[in-house]
Parts: sequence; C-alpha cells; structure tokens
Amino acid sequence: MRISAIMQRILAACSIMILLIGGFSCASTQVSRVDSDTTVDISDRWNDTDSRLVAKKMISDMLTYPWVEKFKENNGGETPTVILKRVQNKSHEHIAVDTFINDLRRAALRSGKIDFVVGGPAREQVREERKDQDIHAREDTRAEMGQEIGADFALTGTISSIVDQVEGKRVTFYQVDLELVNMEKNRVAWTGQKKIKKVMERSEFGFW
Repeated sequence: MRISAIMQRILAACSIMILLIGGFSCASTQVSRVDSDTTVDISDRWNDTDSRLVAKKMISDMLTYPWVEKFKENNGGETPTVILKRVQNKSHEHIAVDTFINDLRRAALRSGKIDFVVGGPAREQVREERKDQDIHAREDTRAEMGQEIGADFALTGTISSIVDQVEGKRVTFYQVDLELVNMEKNRVAWTGQKKIKKVMERSEFGFW
C-alpha cells in the first residue's frame, strides 16, 4: 500500500509537469504594427515617445523667446542658422541620442523660423563630395568651394537621470537640458529644461 501511494504521488506530479510543459509550449509571440506616433510603454526606460515629445516641447519653448526676432532685426530680416552640436547622455542607460537630435532638427525645421547647417561626419561627407565634384563633375554643375554658411548659433545639451527603487516599485526621473549659444559673442541666447518622471510597479510574480 505504501508503494502504491508513492506511485500515485509520482504519477500525479508527472501529470502536473506535463500540463505545465504543455502550457508553456502553447505560448506564442504576437507582433502587431502600430502607427509610429502611438505611445507604447512596456517599461520605464527612455523611448521614442519621450524623444519626440521632449524635442517638440523644447523647440516650441525655444522659439517663443525673443532671440529670433532680435537676430532678424540686427541682420536685415535674415533667418538665424543653427548647428546642432553634442547632446551628451549622462543617464544610467543607453539612449539613442542621434534619434533625439534628429527629432529636434525636424521639429525646428517644421517651424520655419530657423535654418540648420550640418556638422560632424555629415559635414565631412558633403565636403568630400564637393571635392569629388571639383575633379569629376562638369564645371557648370559643380558645387563651389568656400560657399558654406556659417552657423549663427550652436545648440548643445545633456540628458540625465535618477533612479529610486524600493522592493517592487521603481521611479525613474529624466531631465533634459538644452542651451543655445551665440557663436560670435559666446552669449547664451536661450536655455530649456524638460523633466519626465515614470513609475513602474512589479506584480508579485513579475520581473523587472
């Protein structure tokens, strides 16, 4: 009888294991496409929505300041030209800073109030192409050397973060600071700041 009871327990345990394995094997992964502007938060990490919304808010704030109109008054109505320099990631996680910079540029250009000149690797690629044209392209179609437009202002910034965690709850705080500097006078024309706070709670059986 004792052996029979032990066998019954073993069979019952095996049945449970089979059911569990069957349940896991039936699990599937589902992927659905959504609009790129749709907000999808699956964690408290910095994501594409944060990048887009912060960029839009920052540029909107920057263009409400009088530096644009002052520049035009002092330069015969000419549109100010900005170069986007480094946005430094000082946060605790990897952030696609290039994506944020592109979001800034796109939001600014759509305003129609400022122009941009390229810098960094993109500028060097354009210069190499210009040199190549100077040798290989027909003279009347060449882009002339020495005709670049210098930037009137440089836009730089930082992305910082603070993480506070207790048991199953985590609060992640992001702060983005941008600064617009007059290239000629080295004077700060505008500063902007945007803060984001996210709260993530873990269920009893969940994982971070």
